[in-house]
Amino acid sequence: MNSLLYPNMKFNLPTQFVVCINNQDYQASLEVRKIYRIIPDNRAAEHQFIRVIDESGEDYLYPVAYFVPIELPKAVEAVFA
Repeated sequence: MNSLLYPNMKFNLPTQFVVCINNQDYQASLEVRKIYRIIPDNRAAEHQFIRVIDESGEDYLYPVAYFVPIELPKAVEAVFA
């Protein structure tokens, strides 16, 4: 599994979910240890950012190093759909 702790890693997961591991400067928008859905954005990835649907329900760009990709069981993915 890829780790987003290393900036040049890319998302290659089929499920596109991440866990927040750092919310410095974004405490109102991100919760550490929370699962978030991401939206693929190659242009953002080129600049070491990912597009995350945050606490507001909107998608915003955040530093890739603030997240770790995860794969969820199908039943859990359905909750996020």
